[in-house]
Amino acid sequence: MSNKIHQDWDPRAGNVLDDQIAAYDAMRGSCPVAFSDYLQWSLFRHEDVMRVLEDHETFSNAASRHLSVPNAMDPPEHTRFRRLIEPYFGPNAMAVFAPRCRDIAEDVVARLPINGEVEAMAKMGQDFALEIQCAFMGWPTSLHEPLRAWVERQQSATLAGDREALGELALEFDGVIREQLQSRRKAGDAAPDDVTTRIMNETVEGRALTDEEIVSILRNWTVGELGTISASIGILMHYLAANPEFQARLRAEPSLLPAAIDEILRLDAPLMSNRRITTRPVEIGGRRLAAGERLTILWGSANRDEAVFGDPDEVRLDRDPQDNLLYGAGIHVCPGAPLARMELHLFMEALLDTTVELAPVTERPAVRALYPAGGYSEVPLRVRTRKLAGKTP
Repeated sequence: MSNKIHQDWDPRAGNVLDDQIAAYDAMRGSCPVAFSDYLQWSLFRHEDVMRVLEDHETFSNAASRHLSVPNAMDPPEHTRFRRLIEPYFGPNAMAVFAPRCRDIAEDVVARLPINGEVEAMAKMGQDFALEIQCAFMGWPTSLHEPLRAWVERQQSATLAGDREALGELALEFDGVIREQLQSRRKAGDAAPDDVTTRIMNETVEGRALTDEEIVSILRNWTVGELGTISASIGILMHYLAANPEFQARLRAEPSLLPAAIDEILRLDAPLMSNRRITTRPVEIGGRRLAAGERLTILWGSANRDEAVFGDPDEVRLDRDPQDNLLYGAGIHVCPGAPLARMELHLFMEALLDTTVELAPVTERPAVRALYPAGGYSEVPLRVRTRKLAGKTP
C-alpha cells in the first residue's frame, strides 16, 4: 500500500505558470492548504501563513540543505546572527547610504529615452538592482555585467530544474564573494571601510565569523536583492503605466509614494514564496501534517486574501501596514526591509521627477515571470521625459 499523498494541484501546469496570481487566487478559495510533489504543502491563506510565521517552534526555518545565515536558522542561533546584521540596515546606516542611493537612482533613470520605448526590466530594474547592490556592498563596478550574466544563467537553470547547473552556479557565486574577501585581506589596513570589510571583522559570541558564514550572509543579501529589487521596479513601472489616473495622483502627491509602493507590491508580489519545515505533527487549514513535512508559504497569495484585504486588486493607501506581508512577519521579518524601501522610494521619486508619462506598449504586452520569480520578465513601456516636455511649446 502506497503512502504517497494525492496531488491537490500542479504548480507547473500551464494555466498556473501563465498567471500565477489568478491560479493562487483560485486555490485560496478551493484548497487553501494544498499538496504537490513540486512544492510539497503550499499555504495560500493569510491566516495560515501568519500562524506559521508566529510559531517558529513548530514551523522551523531550517529548511535549507545548505548553510544560510541567518535565513535558515532558528533561535537561539538565529537570534545571535540577527543581532549582528540588523545594524547594517538601521537608521544610521540608511542615512549614510541614502545620498549614494539617490545618485544611482537618478543616474539610471537619466538613461531613459527622451521620447520612446524602453524594456523596463533590463534597462531599469536589472540595472538599478545591480548597481545599487554593488554600491551597498562596496563591490567594484566591474562586477555589474558578470553578475547580470550570472543572474540570467541562474534563472534559466532554476526554470529547467537543473540541479547540477544550480550547484555549479552557487559555487561560482561563492567564488565571486571569496575574491572580494581575499582582496580586502591582501590590502590589510588599506582595505576599504565598506559593508563587506565590516562583516569580515564581525564576531559572534566572542569568535570571528568563519568564511562560510561570511559568504552565506553576503550571498543571501546579494542574491535576494538582485531578484526582488529588479522585480519590484518592473511591477511598479508596469502598474503606473497601466493605471494613468493613479500615476497622475502620485505625480501630484509624491508624499504618497512609500505607502503606494508597499500597496502595489502587496497585490503583485516580487517574491512569491518562502519555505518552512514542521518539527512535530500539526494540523493547519484542516490538513494533518507529520513532523518533517516541507511547506511553501505563498506571499503572492496570502497578501491577496479577501478575508483580510477585501478586493485584492484594489489599491488602498489606508490599509493597516501590519497586514502586508511584503517583507514577512515575526522573528524572520526581512532585516533588509529598510534598505529595500529606501531604494524603491528613491528610484520611484527619480522616475516621476524625470518623466511626464509612462504608458504601455499596446502591441507588445508585458510578459509574466515564471515561478519561483514574481512580477515580469519583460515590461515594454513608452516613456516621455521632461527633457522633451521642456521643448514642447
